[in-house]
Amino acid sequence: MSRTSLVVLVALGAALAGFAITSTANRIRDDDAPPPSSEPAGPQSAELGWHETYGPSGEQIVFVVESLEVVNGGWRARLGLENGTSVAYEVGDPRATLDRSFGLMLFSSGEDDDLESRNASGTLPAIRSATTYQPSLPQILEPGASWEGTISASGALSAGSWVRVVFGALVAVAKPPEGLGERVVWITDHAYKLKR
Repeated sequence: MSRTSLVVLVALGAALAGFAITSTANRIRDDDAPPPSSEPAGPQSAELGWHETYGPSGEQIVFVVESLEVVNGGWRARLGLENGTSVAYEVGDPRATLDRSFGLMLFSSGEDDDLESRNASGTLPAIRSATTYQPSLPQILEPGASWEGTISASGALSAGSWVRVVFGALVAVAKPPEGLGERVVWITDHAYKLKR
């Protein structure tokens, strides 16, 4: 089965055209599988150009990952977020609550099946949360509005791990159109393998 999107939805009764699952924020755990290597990834830079959408045609949220850079003592990613829906989504301050984290997840493989099975079993890896946002995320992302910027944090990433970017949670400020969730956490379909 080809997966075109993975959205972790907390709102009950949300329907999706693509692959979707119902989950709660506390199911994103720290008890993830050991990384493929205990060696930290060395400095590296990748131009990614990932462009992913969630929602039916004409009512989509767009998630963009332009680049990822591993630096001595940390990482940074250049992201974009666009609200192409007819409802505003609250982004808030992701540093204020754990379930609002934007950041990275490290997996032992880049396979879609690995992501899907770990999500279904409630064993997603812990989010390596961003601690810096340049510029700051908007409190509310209005219909037609967008944000582009860099997120970053300190801490080593394991060489050989596959990185996926996490956007979330976005919370609808009113009832969303059919096919959109009230609370959306996006984990990218794409994954990047960290070099040594």
